[in-house]
Amino acid sequence: MARDVSDSTSIGSKDELISWIAAGEKPPSDFRIGTEHEKFPFYRNDLSAVPYEGRAGSGGIRSLLEGMQARLGWEPIIDAGHIIGLAGPEGGGAISLEPGGQFELSGAPVENLHETADELAAHLADVKAVAEPHDIGFVALGHSPLWSREQTPVMPKGRYKIMANYMPKVGTRGLDMMFRTCTVQVNLDFATEADMVRKLRVSLALQPIATALFAASPFTEGKLNSFQSMRSEIWRDTDKARSGMIAFAFDEGMSYEGYVDWALDVPMYFVKRGSVYHDVAGASFRDLLAGRLPQLPGERATISDWANHLSTLFPEVRLKRFLEMRGADAGPPDMLNALPAFWVGLLYDQAALDAAWELVKGWTTEERQALRDAVPKAGLAATIAGRSARDVAIDVLSLSRQGLARRNCRNAGGQDETVYLEPLSAILAGDKTFSQELVERYEAEWGGRIEPLFPSLAL
Repeated sequence: MARDVSDSTSIGSKDELISWIAAGEKPPSDFRIGTEHEKFPFYRNDLSAVPYEGRAGSGGIRSLLEGMQARLGWEPIIDAGHIIGLAGPEGGGAISLEPGGQFELSGAPVENLHETADELAAHLADVKAVAEPHDIGFVALGHSPLWSREQTPVMPKGRYKIMANYMPKVGTRGLDMMFRTCTVQVNLDFATEADMVRKLRVSLALQPIATALFAASPFTEGKLNSFQSMRSEIWRDTDKARSGMIAFAFDEGMSYEGYVDWALDVPMYFVKRGSVYHDVAGASFRDLLAGRLPQLPGERATISDWANHLSTLFPEVRLKRFLEMRGADAGPPDMLNALPAFWVGLLYDQAALDAAWELVKGWTTEERQALRDAVPKAGLAATIAGRSARDVAIDVLSLSRQGLARRNCRNAGGQDETVYLEPLSAILAGDKTFSQELVERYEAEWGGRIEPLFPSLAL
């Protein structure tokens, strides 16, 4: 989750909320790629989770952030006296913490996938240099492979306490989502309202295909959990009011206003004033907009409130001033690069986008939902409209590859951006996801023990 927005400009009408989102429109020449990815820190000597303040003889999450601040010179983000993130210069990315200490890079908006890959490589080199003196390593998977929720540390960030109190009231898996999952996502631009709607619909329909391709969470508390993507399964019962496939996006006349209407009816978590998070969990943003929020009488909505509220909505694809692809498990570096490549090829090339729409436009609401529900366990063997997810993925990957080839963005070695799709091509050629590969290694190479996973997958 990115840092909270700070803009105290008052807003008093739905039209202003719509205009705020519409202001994200950009000409295609200004389209950018913003990649976010999370990872679990662990102590190498005993594989325990890393608390904020560390432990005797070893630093913790605070030490990592302070070390990154010293190394990068980025501005610290402070919450109640605790450093809880770093902001890069001139909007150039951020480092933040998820509730259980998951270490996140929110990448800078860049022009091409080669820059994304360079950014990832530099970030991993930096965190490794900062973490090694504390005997800390990192592993990127969709779900915490070893620690129970009780063994998972809690980060000192005000909004997370409010969320943790509210989550059990609206679903059975919200705390697992907060404390024990990691994702990789890419944020992409739109040119017009119609462009946004086309991209939203295509990416929503295909998000379960991405979930299947990037599945990487077959372990829970050191054992197999019978899912290929436990992270995706957890989202099925986190908070149905603010997550899921948002079927209304396929309604005739879908628009910015359609998303705003939905967002207004999703209960709020908090209102931030200064450095204080006011717990208003379950309250209506419509009441705040009208100045009649019971918990804060007379307080009126601001741009910050709207931006922060939108950041607490968790559909499979999220609309803010850009679109966020939210369906994939975190994984090894080549998969972290493959995720933005997959979506850039589909959504930033008009021919690929139009062809993808032709592929999915006949799917019904019920079929899309059934695919979403089946994928966490079945992966590429799930079906939709009489086809396997694997066969759909082959078609979609081909479209993405064509889109990237037409972009013709080349690195210093002359490679175009299709190089980042190779891990996905290998998965489909071998008919085995990374999650299935991990299961095989667990049962054979690792002898049914989870401990070898950490040195094998350490970033």
